[in-house]
Amino acid sequence: MRNILLSRPTATDIESQVSKVLRGLGNPEPPLRLEDVRELLRLDRGYYSTNNDSFLREKISRLAVAGAQIIERPTLLLDAVRKFDLRALYLPDRRRILLDESQPTPKQRWNEAHEIGHSILPWHADLMLGDHEQSLTPGCHAQIEAEANYTAGQLLFLQDRFLSAANDSTPTLDSVRSLKGGFGNTYTTTFWRFIEGAHTDMPMIGLIGPHPKRLPAGFDASAPFRYVIESPAFAATFDSIETQTLHRAVSSYCGSQRAGPLGSAEIVLTDRNGDGQIFHFETFCNSYDCLTLGVYRRPYTRVVGF
Repeated sequence: MRNILLSRPTATDIESQVSKVLRGLGNPEPPLRLEDVRELLRLDRGYYSTNNDSFLREKISRLAVAGAQIIERPTLLLDAVRKFDLRALYLPDRRRILLDESQPTPKQRWNEAHEIGHSILPWHADLMLGDHEQSLTPGCHAQIEAEANYTAGQLLFLQDRFLSAANDSTPTLDSVRSLKGGFGNTYTTTFWRFIEGAHTDMPMIGLIGPHPKRLPAGFDASAPFRYVIESPAFAATFDSIETQTLHRAVSSYCGSQRAGPLGSAEIVLTDRNGDGQIFHFETFCNSYDCLTLGVYRRPYTRVVGF
C-alpha cells in the first residue's frame, strides 16, 4: 500500500485542529500522554478482543443496552471487526474508543491516536456511524484513513517539535532510531513521519515488508511490501515505481542475517523525465519487519568508454 499525501488545505485544517488540542494541554513535552488527550476531549476508552468472539459480543451488547443503540444494527460492529480485521474503533455517539487488546502495547498507542484523530476532525463524525464501508467508495475510505493517520502523527510527534529535531539530523535510519525513544513511539511510525515530514526538499522513499532473504510462507511477489512511503519531494519528481523493481534492488544488497542492519547500496531510479537518479538505500530488520530508506544523492551519469 502506498501512502496518500494530503492536499495542503486538508493538511492545514488538520494541523489547526491538532494545534488546538496541544494548546489545551499546555503544549506538553514529549512523550505525549494519550490519557491527557482523552480527558481534554472527554473521550472514553475500552477494549475488545478479536481472538475471543464471546468477549466482543458482550462488549457490543453492553453498548446497545438501555434503548440507546449506537447504530441501527449493533451486529454491524461485529461484522465490521471480522470482515476488515479492525484493530480499533471510534463510536462517536458514545465518545468511546475501543482497542483490540490482543495488539502489542506500542501498536495500541498508534491505534488509539488514530481513533482520536477521527474524533478531532469534525467532518469524520458522520462516517463513523454504521457500516460506512457500504456507503463509501474505496478511494474515499482510504482518504479518511489517511487523514486520521496524519492527525495521529501530528499528535504523537507534537507537530513542529519532531520536525525541528528531524530536520537537524541527517536522513538515515540511525537518525530515525535516535528520534524514536524521545517521543515514545514505534520505530515504524517514527520512520513514516520522518519520510513524510522532514527534509522536505529531499526526495526519499521508505519500504516496509518482510526480510528479502527470509520470505514468509505465502509471500505475494506481486505485492512484496506492506507499505511504500513516498516523501512529497519524491512524489513530485518520480512516478510510482513498480514494487517488484524496488524489491529486486533491495534484495541485491541485503544479507541473510536475522535482524539488525542488512546492508546498503547506491540504487539508480528513473525519474518521470526518464533520467537516472542515484539514491542511497539502507535496510534494517527489527526481527519482524524490514525498514528500507532510500535518500536522493545525485544525478546518474553514464560513463562511456572509448
